[in-house]
Amino acid sequence: MSKLPSKADILDWIAANPTLTAKRDIAKAFGIKGAARIDLKRLLKELEAEGHLEKRKKTYRDPDRLPPVSVLQVKAPTPDGDLYARPLEWHGEGVEPIVLIVPRASDPALGEGDRILARMQVVHEEDHNYEARLIRRIGSNPRKVVGIFAKTSEGGRIKAIDKGSDKEWMVAPDATGGAKDGELVEAEQAGPAGRLGLPRARITERLGDPSAPRAVSLIAIHQHGIPDSFPDDVITEADAMKPAGLKGRTDMRDMPLITIDPIDARDRDDACLAYPDDDPKNEGGHVIWVAIADVAHYVTPGSALDREARNRGNSSYFPDRVVPMLPDRLSGDLCSLHEGVPRACVAVRMVIDAHGNKLSHSFQRGLMRSVASLDYRTVQDAMDGTPNDKTAPLMDDVIRALYAAYKALAEARNRRQPLDLDLPERKIVLTEDGKVLSVNFAERLDAHRLIEEFMVLANVCAAETLIAKRTPLLFRVHEEPPPEKMDSLRETAEAAGLTLAKGQVLKTSQLNRLLHDAAGSDEAELINLATLRSMTQAYYNPENFGHFGLALQNYAHFTSPIRRYSDLIVHRALIKAHGWGDDGLSHEDIERLKATAEHISDTERRSMMAERDTTDRYLAAFLSDRIGAEFTGRISGIARFGVFVKLDETGADGLIPIRSLGNEYFHFDADAGTLMGADTGTMIGLGQRVTVRLIDAAPVTGGIGLELLTLEDAKLPGGTGKGRMGRGSRPKGKGGPKRKLAKAKKKDAKTKRKVTRRRRNG
Repeated sequence: MSKLPSKADILDWIAANPTLTAKRDIAKAFGIKGAARIDLKRLLKELEAEGHLEKRKKTYRDPDRLPPVSVLQVKAPTPDGDLYARPLEWHGEGVEPIVLIVPRASDPALGEGDRILARMQVVHEEDHNYEARLIRRIGSNPRKVVGIFAKTSEGGRIKAIDKGSDKEWMVAPDATGGAKDGELVEAEQAGPAGRLGLPRARITERLGDPSAPRAVSLIAIHQHGIPDSFPDDVITEADAMKPAGLKGRTDMRDMPLITIDPIDARDRDDACLAYPDDDPKNEGGHVIWVAIADVAHYVTPGSALDREARNRGNSSYFPDRVVPMLPDRLSGDLCSLHEGVPRACVAVRMVIDAHGNKLSHSFQRGLMRSVASLDYRTVQDAMDGTPNDKTAPLMDDVIRALYAAYKALAEARNRRQPLDLDLPERKIVLTEDGKVLSVNFAERLDAHRLIEEFMVLANVCAAETLIAKRTPLLFRVHEEPPPEKMDSLRETAEAAGLTLAKGQVLKTSQLNRLLHDAAGSDEAELINLATLRSMTQAYYNPENFGHFGLALQNYAHFTSPIRRYSDLIVHRALIKAHGWGDDGLSHEDIERLKATAEHISDTERRSMMAERDTTDRYLAAFLSDRIGAEFTGRISGIARFGVFVKLDETGADGLIPIRSLGNEYFHFDADAGTLMGADTGTMIGLGQRVTVRLIDAAPVTGGIGLELLTLEDAKLPGGTGKGRMGRGSRPKGKGGPKRKLAKAKKKDAKTKRKVTRRRRNG
């Protein structure tokens, strides 16, 4: 285009290309060269003066946009039957956006005046700017039901799957949703009790076979008693919330804070920024900002939201869904730091030197606006030399500066020596219909480590500030392992030809030396697993006992208040300590701090168990059509009843029953963690390589049954799979020379261990 564009043309371009908004990008798009650039500059200044644009450094952006989750008021349908809505959260000075509601077949009918919560998507159509998908009608919060549908002549019944529950619901013939007898269904209560005294329900979703992958997480949620529907008063309270304003806050909206999360992130509660420190006394140093969603502004002590958040303790994450601690109005909207949307935050400014040592820090309550919502892979690709349209404009001022600060923090981490376990995380990828597409090991990038280091430092700052201001808080505690577990780990290391140093005070650096020595060897996974099992479980406590694994004395959770109640307590403590408002830590919060710590430690364990059970069931479902296939793996556990094997391909854990281990009796040594053949002296222990055959995979329970084919590339003496000795059975008589030899070997092995211990303790 040779002529100068109109103001409308420029605004349309910026709306369609939010990452290409520098003046040179706009000039290139419209073919403006030479002296015409002066006229373009004038047009941009006029748009800025009129309030249509705001300038941030060298780029122009819309001053406001609708949040990704918004409250809408439904308008009357058009003559064509289309349904539009008015955005109740539009604060821009320009023309109000036009929102089209795109209904799904399962959505309830909406009428003029209905207020709804909807998920928004920007579009560039002639007659509307946004398309909205219904989340729910505000004020409507029907009770959710998950159970097995039984068809009857009068429609059907739903039997709850909750553990120990005999609750049933009646389903009318026109409310079955086409469900079949024996299917797992999700329903909502549709009315009071009928003639048989049973409440009525309407089926909203058919989940199919109760053993199918799509049903797995729902079963785990209900079996572990995780609350998955919000009480009416909680929803009402959340729906009434409005975005926080600037009053009483520092205006941080011009700071180029960004969020970096997994590509499938369900919430964004932390943003960061770094730049070189310009203090001449701190040459080569950095300033790091971490801004966290100000959940405490919305979830105040004693409110219905607060009671429910404490009850849940934390969000629970599954491959196909999340059970949030807070309703979607907060977790997916007002407390989520979406790109381009003003959001309340609590931020910490941290100054570090060139070697990553923290020199100072300070907290403030602010209002921020993220300039970009990015994922780990995109950021890492940009830093590795292949930025995309979104990251290219951020390279010089944002991304490179983040990595420079991380490099300094990594140096400090290496000196501190936190526990450095190498245990790849499994990632289950599902198809649209809920079946397992693949089981991968999640990649670990510097982008992940960068965010982790920033968050750890922010958590330390929160703990140190509250200690200094003598304000009660919840610490994240991880105590050092007990001596008996260290003795067991030391024996495992020695059996693998490695050494774990023994000193009066255990340090993570000693464990890291062992892990480093094992790295790259066949024993690496064994040593990592054995080290993990020797650790105590982290928990919350009002008293500070330090964090052994991170090698930190003062540590509290501050960076995830959307999904952890502990962090919300720490935010309230910071508000109280700084005198920022009356929504800080209450007297009741302080009175029951110990009880809260115990409760949320329990809910955290509950979620971990449900998430683990779900993963086991998904893996069993994934393997269920491969019965008879052979797999390689390592022995990951020894018990009196059998041998646990972790499969290389998927990381799934399966069991080889002891009755199938050859034609001899196996002695179980709990201290050594071994099984030893009574006739042959065959020793089975942790970390050994095995080849196994899959004989069973049960998606309903998550159980995987295996048959041992080879141990360390050799077949078991006496064959496999035809064992005559099971748990509790004993060979008759005292038996010949092989059994006596085996007993002698076992006794000799124990004697050697005792002698070795005495020598080392002497």
